[in-house]
Amino acid sequence: MYKLTVTLFLLLGGSLCDGAETNTIPLQLTDSLSGTPVANAVVILENGPSESPVEAEIVQKNRNFHPHTLIIPKYSRVDFPNQDNTQHHVYSFSPAKAFNIELYAGRPTEPVVFDKTGVVEIGCNIHDHMQAFILVTDSAPSGRTDEQGRLTVEIPPPADSDSGTQTGLLVWHPRLTDNTRMARFTVGKPYPESLELSVELSPEPTSDDPLDGLQERFREL
Repeated sequence: MYKLTVTLFLLLGGSLCDGAETNTIPLQLTDSLSGTPVANAVVILENGPSESPVEAEIVQKNRNFHPHTLIIPKYSRVDFPNQDNTQHHVYSFSPAKAFNIELYAGRPTEPVVFDKTGVVEIGCNIHDHMQAFILVTDSAPSGRTDEQGRLTVEIPPPADSDSGTQTGLLVWHPRLTDNTRMARFTVGKPYPESLELSVELSPEPTSDDPLDGLQERFREL
């Protein structure tokens, strides 16, 4: 059972044509606790258009991962080049992909293949503050919300008439209460003119936070 508190409101006032054309729906995402807009959240349409696997990188530079969040199709290969003058130890315990690249400088021997969808949380055993996320998807992302928490989602027509009466939307943000998985919303037909979604966010982290959960799990091994 997903632990995140989510709410879906279908705004009244009409609906878009439920025919063969792509449905374009404005979306508004807010924090359920504060009511403030949630910026830079990733939105993915379930069973949407797919993408071919890619070759990607998460670079370690200035003792941080770049980018902090990487979105890739399933079966993509990711390299972890170290551009710092110190060694790093990159690892993940995530069910979508557990791996361990022990102390190294330069470039690892082989990229990591991500062959399962989900959220992969990445850390460095040497530098506790370092954290990144990889979202492995079956569908191309619809995009990210802007500073006002807004995004226009395009829902293409179904491939067949038996595809059902509901569409799933996946939403992810690094400050979700449980950021190890994506929040799922269901949008029913006929599609609404607009959507308001809310998710529960954790407070903004501070520089003096204690050792995070990922590091604590590593220390317990």
